[in-house]
Amino acid sequence: MRHLIVLAASVVVTVALAGCELAPKESYQNGYRGTGMDTVMVKASAAADDVPAPPYDPPGTDGAPAGGIYENLQVLGGISDEQFNYTMAAITAWVSPAEGCNYCHNPENMASDEKYTKVVARQMLRMTRDINGSWADHVGQTGVTCWTCHRGEAVPSEHWTLPADSTRGSIARNKHGQNDPVSNSAYSSLPNAAVARYLLGGDEPQVARVVSKGRFPSPANTTSVMEAEQTYAMMMHITQSLGVNCTYCHNAQSFQSWSTSNPPRKTAWYGLNMVRAINHNYIAPLTDVLPDNRKGEMGDPFKANCNTCHRGQNKPLGGYPMAKDYPALWMSAVATPPVTTAQAADEAPSDEAP
Repeated sequence: MRHLIVLAASVVVTVALAGCELAPKESYQNGYRGTGMDTVMVKASAAADDVPAPPYDPPGTDGAPAGGIYENLQVLGGISDEQFNYTMAAITAWVSPAEGCNYCHNPENMASDEKYTKVVARQMLRMTRDINGSWADHVGQTGVTCWTCHRGEAVPSEHWTLPADSTRGSIARNKHGQNDPVSNSAYSSLPNAAVARYLLGGDEPQVARVVSKGRFPSPANTTSVMEAEQTYAMMMHITQSLGVNCTYCHNAQSFQSWSTSNPPRKTAWYGLNMVRAINHNYIAPLTDVLPDNRKGEMGDPFKANCNTCHRGQNKPLGGYPMAKDYPALWMSAVATPPVTTAQAADEAPSDEAP
């Protein structure tokens, strides 16, 4: 009987572990053998088949500015009429293929801003241009389009909102902001608000590194176990979103060391700052514009995190250059993120950083 129980338990454990390994993986040795630097990642899909083709042959960029032809063009007024219509056709396919142009526009008055979706779309256009224009250290020359996040849906399926206040109620029901299996903490018991701490924005970025500088607490050593748990939750979110393990960025001999880390760690560092800028500069200001059904339990709008773009791949859609045919999305940024690429370069992380 004992053998049957052990066998049944083994089957359950095997099935449970297999549930965590649904996608095919690939691994390779990164560095010398025995250094714990085997990198494991989810195999990329055929990205070229996942990205819609341009709506028609891309037109040239010459021609009269669209702003002189159409009314109320607050973002794309400087591009040519042909580029404007081409870009609008692509956006429709990326965001509202079923609803068409009427999802954002009143067909009787295309210039009207009466639909909130048009106000949101305008803000997202500013954001997309800013990402492509200011964050090359993260998106490179691949760039992003609306499809990067939306994938044919009006609202990206991968988003996050602030967790509900779990401190209310009796002592027995107070979970102290953790022990809820939510995607933001990789379905672990770690703090639910870790993503909010690092990706919500604000004047001072939260450094996602926790290494104690001494044995005991002191004014110079304020590192706590609680902070370490939040950092670990954020790191788990990143690895799950990118479909990689820790050594994709870090050296297992010293997770703190930048000089021995892999190049993707710096790319990820810029990415964290970029997502903070997105949520702070472009999404948070839409709080009063969006209806309640596009907000979370705490009344905040749906926001971006790593999985919004990556969807389990180390490069969104396998690194396919999805923005190459859309010059209108590469124009100068309108807004400046709290931490720009130039500032980030001046503040590049070092081994001495806290």
